[in-house]
Amino acid sequence: MLDLKIINGNCYINGKLEKQDIGIKEGKIVNIGSFEQESKETYDAENLTVLPGCIDTQVHFREPGSTDTEDLNSGSKAAVMGGITSVFEMPNTKPPTTNFEEFEKKINIAKKMYCNHAFFFGATAENCETLEKLQDLKGCCGIKLFAGSSTGNLLVDKEDDIEKVFKHASKVVAVHSEDEEILKIRKKLIEKGNVKTHPVWRNEEVAMSSTRKIVKIAKRFNKRAHILHITTKEEIDFLSQNKGNITFEITPQHLTLCAPDCYDKIGTYAQMNPPIRDKTHQDRLWYAIKNNYNDTIGSDHAPHLKVNKDKTYPDSPSGMPGVQTLLPVMLNHINNGKLKLEQLIKFICENPVKIFGIKNKGYIKKDFDADLTIVDLNKKITIDNKDMQSKCKWTPYHGETFKGSPIATIISGKIKMKNGSLIGEPEGTPLEFI
Repeated sequence: MLDLKIINGNCYINGKLEKQDIGIKEGKIVNIGSFEQESKETYDAENLTVLPGCIDTQVHFREPGSTDTEDLNSGSKAAVMGGITSVFEMPNTKPPTTNFEEFEKKINIAKKMYCNHAFFFGATAENCETLEKLQDLKGCCGIKLFAGSSTGNLLVDKEDDIEKVFKHASKVVAVHSEDEEILKIRKKLIEKGNVKTHPVWRNEEVAMSSTRKIVKIAKRFNKRAHILHITTKEEIDFLSQNKGNITFEITPQHLTLCAPDCYDKIGTYAQMNPPIRDKTHQDRLWYAIKNNYNDTIGSDHAPHLKVNKDKTYPDSPSGMPGVQTLLPVMLNHINNGKLKLEQLIKFICENPVKIFGIKNKGYIKKDFDADLTIVDLNKKITIDNKDMQSKCKWTPYHGETFKGSPIATIISGKIKMKNGSLIGEPEGTPLEFI
């Protein structure tokens, strides 16, 4: 007998939508097609679209450390409510995840997560030799390098140290790419109380200088670099000519929010690093999407409490939540004709699997893990702060109406979200990698 049978759904299989039933047993997909088999539970997906489980490859859940803002449990709830079945979480915690002891602690804390998960191992100027030993580390998705915009030992801004990281890297190096030296020089351009100077301070040169350096070093050592949250037209043009071992991410907020309007509307709540830029840059990001130059879309979920975001710029922190809204925002863009469903599936299902080597995820296939996201492409929803599961209890999209919404989140064959309600207990497990 099956544990769960999904019937009448429009399923994304082998690159196209097909009306198929899916049979699930012991967390695996065991049947696809038309079959007569009894099941303990049946989910009728009539008029709904069944996708592979969606993966958010960049989130900050703040634990250990700033657990008043977020923790692994609350962040995972937000993910599941947004149709996300797996997340990659970042190492800039307190203490940072930069050694095996802290990594193991995080894996143990993660037993309270609703979604499946993996963690980045933070690179420092001192732990380079450790980076050689990560290949078989359970639950480790890659190495995170902060080439700018970090503090403490997680900031690796000297070129010699960046070279050491890549030389010793045994996994994909995911990079926050901003040039720290240029940031320091341009800091004088900040106007107190004027958040519109945020993208002036952190201009195109800040991003491009760093990205050019990262690509040069990665190529020299023949290592894989995944450059996070690309924001500039200059980077798009450069990276589109430097693919292969170089992959890159675009975020929903950089595709959706636009300067100066976003700063006029929500002020410091639109502040993040790298910053939201003007339409000329946003148009180039969409050009990259249209031509499949980018590889992933990640939320860069980075929550901060309202009491801190309300501080006068530049004392206000950079970052915004996004794991719960990634899918609604991007499904709305599909409905607006800006991208196709099959592209989105590549960006948040298939490509994360290919780039990072995730086992048994990203596709609806027999014997693969039964991680599925069920969406209603036609359902209109109005995003509201009160519905956000994140402890920060706000979203930059408050009051906005989007067309397209996650309806159910299935993780390891169990329905964990249905029609906006969280179901059951936390049962997320660490992702496995090739």
